[in-house]
Amino acid sequence: MRYVVYILKRVVSLIPVLLGISFIVFFLIRLIPGDPAATLLGVHATPEAVKELRDQMGLEKPLLSQYLTFLGHLLQGNLGFSYVYNSSVLGLIGTSLPVTIWLLVSGTFFTLLIAVPLAVLAAARRNGVADNIIRAVPVVGLGLPAFLLGIVLILVFGLKLGWFPVGGYGDSLAEHLRGIVLPGITVALTLAPIVIRSLRASMIEVLSSDYIVTAHSKGISTARVVLGHALRNAAVSSVTVLGVNIAYLTGSTLVVERVFSLPGIGQQMINSIFGRDFPTVQGITLVFAIMVVVVNLLTDVAHSALDPRVQLA
Repeated sequence: MRYVVYILKRVVSLIPVLLGISFIVFFLIRLIPGDPAATLLGVHATPEAVKELRDQMGLEKPLLSQYLTFLGHLLQGNLGFSYVYNSSVLGLIGTSLPVTIWLLVSGTFFTLLIAVPLAVLAAARRNGVADNIIRAVPVVGLGLPAFLLGIVLILVFGLKLGWFPVGGYGDSLAEHLRGIVLPGITVALTLAPIVIRSLRASMIEVLSSDYIVTAHSKGISTARVVLGHALRNAAVSSVTVLGVNIAYLTGSTLVVERVFSLPGIGQQMINSIFGRDFPTVQGITLVFAIMVVVVNLLTDVAHSALDPRVQLA
C-alpha cells in the first residue's frame, strides 16, 4: 500500500514539473533561427504563401497566446499536429517510443550482465590479478564516447563477422531482437564501468562486515556468502547509481539511435529540430521528462524493496 501512495504522490508532483518544462521548451525552441512555414514550403515560396501557412499553423499569434493554446491542447491529451510529417505528434511518438524503450531495456540488461559478474569477481579477488584487470576496464570505458563504441561494434560484429545488422530495427520480433543487440551493448559499455566501480566498492565493504565473517565461520561456502548474502546488500547503492545514469541516458539516446539508424524518439527529435517542427519537439521533450521521472521513481521503489530501512515519503 505504501508503494501505491508514494507513486500517486510522485505522479501529482510531476504536474508542475511538466508545466515548467513545457513553458521553457516552448519559448526556447522558438529562439532557433528559421521559419517553420518557410522551411516547409521551400526556398521558392512566395511571402504570401508563407504568411498563409503561418496563419494556418497559428504562428502569427503572440507567443503567450500560442503557449496558452498549446497548454489547453496538452491538458486535453493533444500534443499537436506535425506539418512536417503530416501526422499527429501523439501518433509519431507512439510509433517511435517503443524503440527507445527497447533500447533502454536492452542497455540495462547488458549492463547488469557485464557489470555484476565482473564487480563480484573483483571484490572477491581484491587486489589480485583479476581485480587489477577489472579495475582498468572502467578507466577505458569511461574515456570512449558512445558513438565511437557503436562504430567499432558495427565494424566488427556487423560488417566483418556479419552476426548482427549494422542499422535499422526490422519488422518482426526476431529482427527487433537482433537489431537491438549492438545498440544495447553500446549503451551497456557506457554504463557498465560506472556500475562496476560502485558495486565493487560496496561489495568490498560488505564482505568485511561482521555478519559475513560469522557466515564464513559457520562453514557456509564462499559462493553462497558472496552471492546469497553480500550481493543483495551491496546492490542497494548500485541500484541508485544505475537508476541515475539510466535517467541521464534517457535524454541522450539520440546519439546511439543516430549511429544505428534506430527510429526512436531521439532520432525523431533530431529530425524535428532540423525541420523546425515545433509541436513534435515539444511533445518529445515532455515524453523525455516523463521517462526520467518514471526511471527515478522505479529506482526509489527498487531501493526501498532491497533495503527495508529506506522509508518512501
